[in-house]
Amino acid sequence: MDKDELIKALEKKLIKEGLLIEAGWQSFKLISISPLASQQQLDSMRVAFFAGSQHLFGTVMSMLDPGEDATQADLIRMDQIDAELKRFIEEYKRANNLEI
Repeated sequence: MDKDELIKALEKKLIKEGLLIEAGWQSFKLISISPLASQQQLDSMRVAFFAGSQHLFGTVMSMLDPGEDATQADLIRMDQIDAELKRFIEEYKRANNLEI
């Protein structure tokens, strides 16, 4: 099994277990972090990854307009988050010569 297949299988397993953020972390770790990284580095990077995820999720949940249905403002905010994260991943791929 090549690296891409391993990542997809791992993501599928973790997401099925309800661990979406962990799936993202594991994928990021396999793609971006040297296998020579120390456990301390891995632990610090995992904390940063989850803290960023918590910030985004908390922000999204707090900025939604009251009510069950998404408002136009909610959709605009979600589109803005999507665009910002797409810009980030494109910059990251270019800076690291990655084909993700």
